[in-house]
Amino acid sequence: MPGKPAPIKKSPAKKAVDKAPEADAPPAEAPPAEAPPAEAAAPEAPAEAAPPAEGGAAPAAPAEEPPAAEGSAPVPTSAPLEVSVDDVNDSSLTIKWKTPETIGDSGLDGYTVEYCKDGTTDWVVANKELTASNCYCIKDLTTGDLLHVRVVAVNPGGRSEPGTLAEAVPIREIVDRPKIRLPRILRSRYIKQVGEQINLVIPFNGKPKPTVSWLKDGQPLDTKRVNIRNSDRDSIMFVRSAQREDSGVYEMTVKVDSFEDKATLTLQIVERPGPPASVKLVDTWGFNAALEWTPPKDNGNSDITGYTVQKADRKTGEWFTVLEHYHRLTATVSDLIMGNSYSFRVFAENQVGISETSAVTKEVATIQKTGIVYKPPEYQERDFTEAPKFTTPLIDRAATVGYTTKLLCSVRGCPKPKIEWLKNQMVIGDDPKFRQLSNQGICSLEIRKACSFDGGVYTCRAKNAQGEATVSCKLEVKQTVLPEADKEKGK
Repeated sequence: MPGKPAPIKKSPAKKAVDKAPEADAPPAEAPPAEAPPAEAAAPEAPAEAAPPAEGGAAPAAPAEEPPAAEGSAPVPTSAPLEVSVDDVNDSSLTIKWKTPETIGDSGLDGYTVEYCKDGTTDWVVANKELTASNCYCIKDLTTGDLLHVRVVAVNPGGRSEPGTLAEAVPIREIVDRPKIRLPRILRSRYIKQVGEQINLVIPFNGKPKPTVSWLKDGQPLDTKRVNIRNSDRDSIMFVRSAQREDSGVYEMTVKVDSFEDKATLTLQIVERPGPPASVKLVDTWGFNAALEWTPPKDNGNSDITGYTVQKADRKTGEWFTVLEHYHRLTATVSDLIMGNSYSFRVFAENQVGISETSAVTKEVATIQKTGIVYKPPEYQERDFTEAPKFTTPLIDRAATVGYTTKLLCSVRGCPKPKIEWLKNQMVIGDDPKFRQLSNQGICSLEIRKACSFDGGVYTCRAKNAQGEATVSCKLEVKQTVLPEADKEKGK
């Protein structure tokens, strides 16, 4: 059983080898070309009876059961894509390609690589066995030959259309592949002003001496405007006096045989913009004037970065700048003088500078002399009236007989509330033993040299037109306890 797959793969390879000369050989030679596979199959083991089946012999019918079940004959694949040179030296050539777009249900057995010398039609098969890889190295070549190469995909349906190299490849040693070393300053947009000189040096590598070509926007360069000088190591682009039409995308190509490298650089030649297309006076009121303008028709090949607005008194004619680097297309000029008339003009600005000329308003803004009557704004007075409210309550206290103590609380209200102190629900009044104070909402009751009789419940009551509030606390007056020794001395 392990011997069966090998003949299946060998048979398409032999067919590919046989069919390669058929493309150029006369039809009469086709039958002899098929004879060797039949002879080669004869001495093989019975397990290799499958190869004649692919050739169309009747005994091979059981091996062809899957295609027969499909109900149609196998179809060749499409041509391999993007055949190109991967490497070349003085005795070998490496080719690479991409898988065909259409492979079909019958699958892909492999690829055949063929080559012929330039000027002949004798195609030689490079690989005796089909290769499954998308890359193949053709060896034992003669230095100096110029070869055409093609790749053919093979499946049970036969050979595909060939994928061919675009150009013939010379067989010789490539010492150094071409490589452009674009300076960092040229990797982004390169900007110059109109009239300036352009002198760009772009180095590259490559041996033997590469071929250098230039394109501008996909078209050949105009050598009357742009001078190109090439050496073995660099290419110089020179423009004596840059103009707007020199702007564009330049493409440099360095080529050694079939190898090449490309680089693109973008030149932008800029100058000052033109003035705004128009400017008009939209409205005038009080000490203000409203202006409106449109962008310039010529932006100098660069984005507009802002506008400069100026005013001039008609009496003096002197221009004064009122707005710089202004980004909008409308503006209001304020602080104009009553009784004067004004003209306005606008300049456009880009990265090079402001426009040489400006757009001037045709209308004149006249600030009228009108009587001014100042009417102060009317404000509705806020009602700050508020019923009394204690923000800090009284706290229960304990006092000692013979010592002065003080009760404190705080209250707010509008209008200022009247404060009364009560002891055990009785108004204290003007009793000289008590001192009552009220300052900035802080209420205090001082009890001088308290005695046992001064204990009780004290209440602070605040009243105004909006209402009243009370807060209470308990005061306890304690008698000092003397030690026994002190009592005996007292006796």
